Amino acid sequence: MTRVPLSALELAIVREGHTSGDALHGAIATAQAADDLGYRRFWVAEHHNTPAVASTSPPVLMAAIAANTRRIKVGSGGVMLPNHMPFVVAEQFAIVEALHPGRVDLGIGRAPGTDQVTAAALRGVSPHLTVEQFPEHLRLLLGLLGDDRHATRAGRLVATPAPTSYPEVWILGSSTYGAQIAAALGLPFCYAYHFPTASGLEQAVDLYRDGFRPSERFPEPHLMVSASVLAAETAEEARFQAGPGRVMMLNLRTGGFQPMISPEAAAAREFSELDRQMMEALSGGQYIGTADEVVAGLDALVEQTGANELILAGMLYDPAVQQDSLARIAKAWGL
Repeated sequence: MTRVPLSALELAIVREGHTSGDALHGAIATAQAADDLGYRRFWVAEHHNTPAVASTSPPVLMAAIAANTRRIKVGSGGVMLPNHMPFVVAEQFAIVEALHPGRVDLGIGRAPGTDQVTAAALRGVSPHLTVEQFPEHLRLLLGLLGDDRHATRAGRLVATPAPTSYPEVWILGSSTYGAQIAAALGLPFCYAYHFPTASGLEQAVDLYRDGFRPSERFPEPHLMVSASVLAAETAEEARFQAGPGRVMMLNLRTGGFQPMISPEAAAAREFSELDRQMMEALSGGQYIGTADEVVAGLDALVEQTGANELILAGMLYDPAVQQDSLARIAKAWGL
């Protein structure tokens, strides 16, 4: 059976009793494992002012990962454009691309990815204003990164003096907005199905494909869908290892911000009935079990969406468990 390529999404989770450095080195080790296993891409997220996530600056972490891997494409999943000036983003990614030609993806999102106070601190202006400027800033960024359709917006600005290649630009989203932007600009689109709040998957996919306008780089629509996964030797072990991630999602929704607790601590924690209901609601879009069970779910997701690729996310306490999960899925998928 021929299956679509698989990629991996990384948060650089900070574990209770560990440091940011531990989390970042764990992310690099997971990227190396994904590279060896045959995954196509390894993307890192952007989150700010969150004690449990060390991935605050995608291009910095990407540069370290690319320098420590051989083949795999390295990207942002994603850069939240309202947090940054487009010229700065263009320069950062042009540097990583110059160091690792043909291996860099620039995934772009519209949400701030943090609270309003932090978003304002990142930009020094109202985050509401920068979100409204997203379409204009996106076109400027594309012009700076070699898209001739938007070159006039860049004017005399040059992101890098002597480029031989440019990053591959993706639009990310968990709603129909991102799908329509990607379609209008002829760009690849990644739907964030791993988000607990994601809704309207099929509508977004239809809008993307039906509205796609071919571009020089992408004559056909190209869809990637994310999924939250965890594969272990047994379904019981998988559920046990998934415990810290479920607690972390609950904490994020209820205002608790702290490093990720261990599976043992998560299993021992007592929850109210309301907490249990909320964790169950937040577990939608997850594929947890044995490798065969996870792969069956992913096969169904590809059948449902017609995705050209899948990108696998997982909020796990131990990087070694994350790497084992990726290995089990890779083998069952046939990478």
